[in-house]
Amino acid sequence: METELTKILNIEVPIIGGAMYPCSNPELVAAISEAGAIGIVQPLALTYVWGHDFREGLKKIKSLTSKPFGMNVLLEKSSRTYEKRMRDWVEIALEEGCRFFITALGNPKEIVQVAKAAGGYVFHDVTERKWALKAIENGVDGLIGVNNRAGGHAGTQSPDDLFAQLKGLKLPLVCAGGIGDEKDFRRALEIGYAGVQIGTRFIATKECRAHEDYKQAIVAARESDIVLTERVTGIPLSVIQTPYVKQIGTKASALARYLLRHRKTKEWMRLFYNLRALFNMKRSALRGLSTKDYWQAGKSVEHIHKIESVKDIVGTFRGQGGQVPG
Repeated sequence: METELTKILNIEVPIIGGAMYPCSNPELVAAISEAGAIGIVQPLALTYVWGHDFREGLKKIKSLTSKPFGMNVLLEKSSRTYEKRMRDWVEIALEEGCRFFITALGNPKEIVQVAKAAGGYVFHDVTERKWALKAIENGVDGLIGVNNRAGGHAGTQSPDDLFAQLKGLKLPLVCAGGIGDEKDFRRALEIGYAGVQIGTRFIATKECRAHEDYKQAIVAARESDIVLTERVTGIPLSVIQTPYVKQIGTKASALARYLLRHRKTKEWMRLFYNLRALFNMKRSALRGLSTKDYWQAGKSVEHIHKIESVKDIVGTFRGQGGQVPG
């Protein structure tokens, strides 16, 4: 299944395991890479949720697979402490052999510089063409097209429409959102994507350490159960509509929306929302069904019908190989 993505990353199947807070435990990341795709480390999940020292967490992943892994870099500017910590994590990742970085929510220029100096590659999350152009100006090697079927902070465009916007930019394009089974995977390759990024499907796996109730909620959910809520991070987040989500609604308060727009309060509000979201989503993923759950998931739940091993899932997708389009 050779595509631009497999050639760049030296992997067997053009699948990126999406970095998920709080669900990307080391065993899951390693299993995705070991199966022939590439697992991506989410630093806050590794340290805050699963309790690993960052370097030791990477060493654990490396003890479970000798295959390549990547790292997610959220370019969040609301906290200087976080910015410094993320820079340190990138340096540690490079020292531990990571050569693939996925950036989001800011200017990737600094990460591009340090990664390329070490022979690495950087792909950037984009939801529309204008952000892709800015990322290209700063030297990225590929683009993750986050569409309106993704979990977490989704885009607004369909996979087809987003590809049409980005296809002339002469960089590998990855489809992020809506990949629940092998048919979705094959469809993305037929559109022209060099690969896919999968998140929700890998939560409902044996290797993921999220609570069983979360996994079963994904299996039970249909596409119509996925809603966008502003009440977690202040901007629309794709989640499963639990009774709690339905009860409190999905819109941020008028005061919160004002403070998020106002120049003098925007950074403080983003920090407040981020800290609250870190705690709430960690709690929801690790405990059983309660009265206050936010379970991130994308519209790919429509085609997820059981909990399987990562190896079996990637193996099924690999079976859609043969002559890959493009």
